[in-house]
Amino acid sequence: MSDQEGGVLAARWWQWALSAPDDRSPVADRTGEHADWRQPDDVWFLAGTYGGQVVRRCEIPSDRPVFFPVLNIHHTKQHSRVPLKLDVTNADAHLNGVPLPLREFTAPLFRVDLRMHLAWGVWAGIAPLTPGQYVLEIKGSTSGGFWIDTTYHLTATDRAGSSGR
Repeated sequence: MSDQEGGVLAARWWQWALSAPDDRSPVADRTGEHADWRQPDDVWFLAGTYGGQVVRRCEIPSDRPVFFPVLNIHHTKQHSRVPLKLDVTNADAHLNGVPLPLREFTAPLFRVDLRMHLAWGVWAGIAPLTPGQYVLEIKGSTSGGFWIDTTYHLTATDRAGSSGR
């Protein structure tokens, strides 16, 4: 995946994550029950968190690649005309114990409601998974003391999740 493709996916991820009402937010979700919130047809997004430890369980379709942040940040263009970055001290993701490659992407300018946003992050992608059970572990921390420890128990199926909630 090129930097441009990754940046476009990161912008799409932010638009997806920010589109959910508070009571259905995949990012605020502690269990995975809202993981299927308005998923696109060509990729499956997994949500990041607002920090701390989270364990989620969800079904994902076995015919789509998966894209998710390890650590990321967004802000309006009004706040800064250049993407802000986090001072990352640790970032890793493992699928069934196997480390996944991580990439740093800067999203192109994107719109959420009436505001233009910029974003940066450390991201990972997974090719479509064969049907079965998987454990995805995502960990990260910054020099400012922010940390995440997210575990996804994924079930890849031929008929996972509704994309229209």
